[in-house]
Amino acid sequence: MATLTALMLATPLFGLTLQVDASLFEGPAVAVDRGAQLSVQGVAELEATKPPTTADLVRKRNKIKKIHTGFGLATWSLMTLSVVSGFIQFHNQYGWWQSQATNPCVQGNAIFSQKACSRAPVGHVTLIAATSAAYFTTFGLSYAMPDPLKVSEGDSPFARRLRAHKALRWVTFAGMLAQIGLGIASANAEWFGLDRANDYNALRGLATAHLAVSLMTYGALTGAGVIMLF
Repeated sequence: MATLTALMLATPLFGLTLQVDASLFEGPAVAVDRGAQLSVQGVAELEATKPPTTADLVRKRNKIKKIHTGFGLATWSLMTLSVVSGFIQFHNQYGWWQSQATNPCVQGNAIFSQKACSRAPVGHVTLIAATSAAYFTTFGLSYAMPDPLKVSEGDSPFARRLRAHKALRWVTFAGMLAQIGLGIASANAEWFGLDRANDYNALRGLATAHLAVSLMTYGALTGAGVIMLF
């Protein structure tokens, strides 16, 4: 190698050129077994398509469960505020089943502001929208949780509590749909040809049904949460 280097440095001095075969600097070719390469790829593909193990599903369930619980608590908090705002709205417009001439809106005694008597209850509607978004997310997460160990089956105390929780889930779901429908009807009575001047009793009945369903839904949601948290 030293001789080759000396020749490369000396030849330009004498007007000569030295052609060096590049192959001298190349290492020996390494043969790759195509069959072995395909075998490795096959193993990788098999690993990628292999169904999750029970341990994988349990880890997934526990991860989703934490998110589900967080959204459940958020739903309960928002629904609490929605129920309170609903009571205020009902009180302002109808009192506690007072007549058309004596309710707080007519008497000028509406809670917070008289504006709630003549326009859409923006605050209440906003709370209902937020509650609905949180609730239906919680509902969807309950179905995303795998149950490889069948924890809801059997006669253990936890299994019985979980079955009750699932039953109350459907009560809450039905209540959410019903109260949303009743709320839309109450807030848009003119769609059905109703107005406060001529159909006060009918509108009060509709609002009462909306409030009653809301309380039932709130109770079912509270019960479902208490069963699992305590």
